[in-house]
Amino acid sequence: MTQNPSLAALLTLCASAFVAGTTLLAKTLGTDVLGPPLHPLQISQGRFVFALLTFTAAALVLRPRFTRPAWAVHAGRVVLGWGGISFLFAAAAFIPLADATAISFLNPVVGMLLAIPFLGEKVGRWRVAAAVIAVTGAMILLRPTPQAFQPAALLALGAALCLGAELVVMKRLTGREGPFQILLVNNLIGTGIASTAALAVWQMPTPGQWVALAGIGVLMASAQTCFIQALRRADASFVSPFWYATLVFATGYDAAIFGVLPDAVSVLGGCVIVAGAGLLAWRESRARPRAMPSAASRSAAVPMPPAVPPESRPPR
Repeated sequence: MTQNPSLAALLTLCASAFVAGTTLLAKTLGTDVLGPPLHPLQISQGRFVFALLTFTAAALVLRPRFTRPAWAVHAGRVVLGWGGISFLFAAAAFIPLADATAISFLNPVVGMLLAIPFLGEKVGRWRVAAAVIAVTGAMILLRPTPQAFQPAALLALGAALCLGAELVVMKRLTGREGPFQILLVNNLIGTGIASTAALAVWQMPTPGQWVALAGIGVLMASAQTCFIQALRRADASFVSPFWYATLVFATGYDAAIFGVLPDAVSVLGGCVIVAGAGLLAWRESRARPRAMPSAASRSAAVPMPPAVPPESRPPR
């Protein structure tokens, strides 16, 4: 597929908005807002079950073409993703949401670093600078205090490590299978793992909790769809810093829905994160050629890229 960094950035921002929504819903489920608090493993189960239902319904309508899945790679990605989201949901129930989100979203840095040895991607000084700026913004929003470093904060750190490693595994899958197949297979495996893990702690949700669980699944399915498409249009190391926009969206949701207005520190941290992502997008657009050379000169100058196999094209 043709590289399109601008579209990849937009898709990642959409995914970030959806992920921020799932975290806020998980916070309500992990506390007593909608009823007796649900265990993080049960919240993770709801996320996978309702996401699977969403993709299954879409498959019945779209009838995409499937190929043989790389089951081992899928299983590795699901274990990492399930672990990361479970850690994040657990952290959100014990420490402030901004702290949990900020710590867990160090995962793009993990993903960018792992992309170098495992994906062979080149991370130049501009990408490193943009990542450093984004991390600085995350640290500002984190507000280093004794509360931020309580033991529960280690759960968010575990989420960052798992989700960063998942990013690399996901990129390997995008070159082998169609995006819809990746999402359907991963949520199918994830539902089995999450349901098994939740058996010992499962309790009957209230009507409001059922709605919130369904919302988490639908939002996560939307986020996965956007992010898979983003990875097909740009390097993992490019799209990674844009995940920090989740912090900005979470702050905005607090203000719009719960009336919690951001203070000066939140505004500063959000601006720094946006500046880092903006620097990366600007540099990528400057690096791309402004005009395409003729077919003859292009074929003489550089080898033509290999054709995109049918199974890696997006579903129609």
